[in-house]
Amino acid sequence: MSTPAAGAVSRLEALVGRSAFSADPEKLGDYAVDGITPSVAVQPSSTEEIVEIVKFAAAEKLAILSCGARTKIGIGLPPRQYDVALDLTRLNKIVAYDPGDLTLSVEPGVLLCKLQQHLNQHGQFLPHGVPFMTRATIGGTIASGVEGPLRQMYGTPRDFVLGMEFVTGDGVAGKSGGRVVKNVTGYDLHKLLIGSLGTLAVITKINLRTFPAPQSLRAFSLHFANAGAAACRDAVATSALKPMTMEIVSHTAAELFAHAHAFRREPHTLPEGALSTTAWTLVISFSGSEAMLDRSENEMRKMAESAGAERFTRIGNVDGKPEPVNIAACYVRLREFIPIALASSPGCTILKISVLPEHIEHVLACAKHAAEDHSMPWAAIARGIGVIYVALLPAARDEKPLHCVSATLNRIREDCARLGGHSTIPWCPSEWKSALDIWGPDRPDLPLMRKVKNVFDPRGILAPGRFMGGI
Repeated sequence: MSTPAAGAVSRLEALVGRSAFSADPEKLGDYAVDGITPSVAVQPSSTEEIVEIVKFAAAEKLAILSCGARTKIGIGLPPRQYDVALDLTRLNKIVAYDPGDLTLSVEPGVLLCKLQQHLNQHGQFLPHGVPFMTRATIGGTIASGVEGPLRQMYGTPRDFVLGMEFVTGDGVAGKSGGRVVKNVTGYDLHKLLIGSLGTLAVITKINLRTFPAPQSLRAFSLHFANAGAAACRDAVATSALKPMTMEIVSHTAAELFAHAHAFRREPHTLPEGALSTTAWTLVISFSGSEAMLDRSENEMRKMAESAGAERFTRIGNVDGKPEPVNIAACYVRLREFIPIALASSPGCTILKISVLPEHIEHVLACAKHAAEDHSMPWAAIARGIGVIYVALLPAARDEKPLHCVSATLNRIREDCARLGGHSTIPWCPSEWKSALDIWGPDRPDLPLMRKVKNVFDPRGILAPGRFMGGI
């Protein structure tokens, strides 16, 4: 823990008031990042307060790390310096919502689950179902860049974040984009903040596009003993079908979803046939009218037969009709794969891989063989668009498991790189981060990224060192 001068601490307390300030070591422990604890935590309630806090921190050379519910605060490298935890949970208002225009403006501390509940009252939703959904804030989720199964149809936040307001590292309030879908003025600077881990600016408001909530859903699972799951995915991708979600699930992930850790996230039992604990499962869902769903189901049955599926199941079917609760029991587990895996192993290490969709089969096979060759428990989920999460699940976190995890990861990452893919390690034990090289080799655009960092945060006080290349 760094220790700012007593006078600086007093002035910082004066900026936000005693009730929104803490230097209590016990409370500060809740804000620790990779074992590094800040000296103080502040909870501003307005953009104006944030501007003053950042200006003060820049003048005093204090490093700031902004946070919300802290569900994803473990992503990234340990900060080089960490003096002030900037807790944004008091900025939790829905600033503006126009259901007719499908637009929404929110502060970063709004809980995602409460935001979805509010939108549901108007028959709308935000297609950003992500891990830690019941606790996560919209600001932290956007800043971390984490996505979920709905990316298959709706894309990433880059596709539905219309604009942002923010405070840069020198205490200047700025904004980018707008509040309407047809905004065409200026550069989309706000997209730089998506996935930046708070290293460029403090997000103070987010403008979002909302979507009509699906009226009817139908989900299917297809079991394959071999590579048929990836082949079937390819067939769907080249067809006229437009799935809402499409996930390939390993048998080991299905086993994980049957454990108590999964029931803490989703209490309902998986419907029979939804996932296989002996084969690969392709889980696919569609939304639309009943006529559209019937056509989708007929096409999927033909594709399943052509790809050699061992079993085709309409998930959650009760008396010939889909049961939403049963569909949710499967969907939530897929969405919460990361926290379920993290809870199941003390040394859980998660590798995120991005490859062209046609390489999914190869990467999954490589991950399976690499893990099994090193006697490493594993589980994997591959999104239909080419994003793959591989969880390695050692029973301990000492030197021997680290060696096995490192060897397994190196083999997978080398194979991925040969295919032109990219990989990072968003989650692993803190003490393993330097050994595992969580960001991977420096990218060719790293010099440009450093220039962007210098423009947004010239004094280097915002989450220093957490992003790739030590940014």
